[in-house]
Amino acid sequence: MKCFQVIVTPNAQENIEHAYAWLQEEDPHYAQRWLQEIRDKILELATLPKSHAIAPESTAFETDVRQLLVGRGTPWRVFFTIDDQKVYILHVRHGRQDYWRPE
Repeated sequence: MKCFQVIVTPNAQENIEHAYAWLQEEDPHYAQRWLQEIRDKILELATLPKSHAIAPESTAFETDVRQLLVGRGTPWRVFFTIDDQKVYILHVRHGRQDYWRPE
């Protein structure tokens, strides 16, 4: 089985940090569990990243952008691309937020 290198871009890291800070204010215990879960799920993309659906936002980009859904209810969406043997985590946002668009 192929093993991909997972790279979290600075933008995605910033998204995670902002979400964590917001969650920390609302519910510190949940925030810690959320952070661990999102990190674990991102690392799991090292195997079978193509098993995740192409995101609806993908049409706004020049390459296929896939999404990893994390959590129950309205999930968090982790957007990523695959290039050769690398998975690039581009952006993280809550499912209730508007669609993500290139800046």
